[in-house]
This record gives sequence, C-alpha cells and structure tokens, in this order.
Amino acid sequence: MSCAAAWSPPSSAIGRNPGRRGGRRRTCCSSSSAVRPRAAAAAAGQQGEGGSAREAPRLVLHDSLDAAGVATAHARAAREGFAAQVGRLTRVNAGTSIAISRGADLARAALCVAAEDDSLVSHSSVPLPVDAFIARLDDLSTGFCAGGNFPPSRAPPEVFFDYLDRYLYVHKGFRRTNGVSDVRAMYLHSVLTCRSGSALMLALIYSEILKTVRIYGLLDFDAEIFFPTDLNSLPRGYDKQKSKLGDEPHIMTSKSLLVEILKTLKATFWPFQFNQSSSLFLNAVAANHHGPGTLGDNQTRSHGNISAIEMAAAKAAQHRLMRGVWTNVRFGDMRRALAACERLILLQHDPHELRDYAALLYHCGYYEECLHYLSSYQTAMAGQSLSNRLEILEDEAVDTLRARVTLILAEDGWSSRRPAASYWTKNSEPW
Repeated sequence: MSCAAAWSPPSSAIGRNPGRRGGRRRTCCSSSSAVRPRAAAAAAGQQGEGGSAREAPRLVLHDSLDAAGVATAHARAAREGFAAQVGRLTRVNAGTSIAISRGADLARAALCVAAEDDSLVSHSSVPLPVDAFIARLDDLSTGFCAGGNFPPSRAPPEVFFDYLDRYLYVHKGFRRTNGVSDVRAMYLHSVLTCRSGSALMLALIYSEILKTVRIYGLLDFDAEIFFPTDLNSLPRGYDKQKSKLGDEPHIMTSKSLLVEILKTLKATFWPFQFNQSSSLFLNAVAANHHGPGTLGDNQTRSHGNISAIEMAAAKAAQHRLMRGVWTNVRFGDMRRALAACERLILLQHDPHELRDYAALLYHCGYYEECLHYLSSYQTAMAGQSLSNRLEILEDEAVDTLRARVTLILAEDGWSSRRPAASYWTKNSEPW
C-alpha cells in the first residue's frame, strides 16, 4: 500500500470545524429544491453507500481571515458544501470512473470550489449561485436527450458517442483551453458560461451528460470516458467492452478528478513561481530562507540564469502580494493557494500536501501550525525511501524549515505575540 493511500491526519490535527454565526441560513451550496435527475442520483448515492462521517482536520485560512476582519461567511458555506461531497467518497466509489460517478456529486463539489475562491477574492455580498449553475448543467445534459440531438434507438456505441461529441463540441461549442494561461478554464461556472475550459472541466461535463442518459435508462452498454493526456485532445467516450489494457491510464476516477482540479489550482496560485523547473515546496522554502537561487547546488544553477527583467518582476510580485493585490495569476494568490491546500488535505490524498501547506503557513506567520503539519508530514512519511535528487532536496528543505520554525518558537515571549493576524491586516483587500 502506498503512503498516499495509507495516511490520514493524526488525532492532534483534528480540531473544531469553522463555526456558524447567527441563526440558520441557506448556504450557497445547498441542494436544489427542483426535482431533477441529479437529485434522484444524489438520493440513491446517499442511501446506497454514503461515506463514513469524519471530523475535518484543523485548518486556519477562514479563522485567520475572520481575525483580520475579513468576512468569510460565503467561503465557509462553500467549504462546507465541498466537505459534504468529500464525505460521500467511500474507498470504493472514490476509485470508480467519472463515467459512473457514484457517491459524491462531482459537479457540486467543483462549483463549491469555485464559490469559495470567488468569495475569497471578490468579497461580494452575494454568494456564487451554485444551484443556478447546477440547473444550467442539468439543462445541458437533458438537452442531449431531447429533440434531434439523441441518436436513434438501438444505435451502436460508436454512433451514440458520435452524436454526443457533436452535441457537446459542435452544437454547444465547448472547446478546450489551457488552465494555466486562463484560470477561468479551471472553474466549472466559468466553463459553463464561456464554453471554454480545461480537459478536466470538459471531462466532468461529459460525465454529467452520461449520468443523465443513464438515469433516464437510455444507456444500454458500459460507457467509459477517455481522458486525454496531451495538450489538445478532447475527452471522448467509448464502449468499455472494447477497451484495451492500455486505456487504463486514460480513465479518470472521481477522487483523482477532484485531486487534479485542486492541484492545478494550487500550482496556478502558488505565490512563489520564480523557478518553474523545481517543486512548489522548494520554491516556497527558497523564497523565505535565502531568496532565489541559493537553496542547494541544483537551485543555485537553475536560478543563476534569471534575467534582470524576471528579478524585477519578482520584486514587483512581492510588493503586490504584501499589498494584497492579486490581479495577475502569474504572481500567485496566497488565499486561493491556501484554500487549495486545505481542500487537498480534506481529500486525504497525499501526505506531501501537509508539507506544502506548512510552507505557506510559515510565510503567513503561523509557526506553531507550520511545525505541527511538518511533524505530521514526517510521521506519515516515516520509512519511505528517497528515489531521486529532487526528493532528497525536498527532504533536506523540510529539516531546514522545521529547524528554523523550532528556533522561532523557542524565542522568549513568542507565545504571547500574534504575528499571524498581521499578515492579512497589513495587506489591503484584493480588489
């Protein structure tokens, strides 16, 4: 069993969930009251094989923003909606293909991610209308089953998928774009509006259409989705009975879809991106301890070629981050990077997420929490062998960061200070 499959947050990492203020309210990620195929599927999933209830690990983003006077009601509601869907991912349905999509409502989970990120950067008094976009997605799915869009009765699978591909990519005009160059491609509500999205979002929409067809009883064969690994191809369906052994790597599971969405968002919003060739964690540690180009021989050589223009851009990015102005994705966004890390921790996918989260906490001044997550990471990775030079560098950086945090916490009177709250209060609002 891999460490990614075996680890779980230690009991000391479990803490209070974000509190609700005031009376009961309708959250932005509440279930739609309309009777739709999605509602029937969700009810069946909850009755059949709901995930076991478990407490969420202690995460700090929302509490820290609250302490700084930043409203987080909509962000908390969206996070609760995402956590509810994660709670429905059992070990079995987490590994099933998105073409089957049992357990969690992947579309709602993706929209809750978008709703939280939107609230973190827009500070709108109105939450992102998740239910409205769910209805739009349902209309898109049922539209395939109506009129002349659906293939003739008893049509072979090849004809069925030809009709589906033509409906989605020609008639509706959905196209693929790079999520790195345009972050809107990674948010489902934006993809439904602009009809342009990443392969992950297009695969999710494709799976929702298949789910609706299956609910209506119009699918009489085992359908699967081929997820492209190149930069240009589109997700397409095929008959699973005619699949080959080599098709397995192209099958996206429910959990892996959520993981890939969040990892892409984390990489996009990571505030330390001066060296695209190294890991995000090494970039964060190098930025804090030594500045660019001095963490290990490998790092020195790679950073030595940075031009004066890039160095000036890095300084400008640092100034923008300190003022809380995050209008350019290339320069990162601490809030959305923290949010992505926290959601990945909720998914319990990989202990390396604990380490990456700790690196961001260090930059925010949460040294006690940083030390705790570093300890949890090292406990989860105990006994694991290092297989390459990059892993060795990362392991050394973990030890270096932990030693520095320990020294900071050992200073007299540190516990009486509140450096973490000052990170958000000294920055202006991100608009």
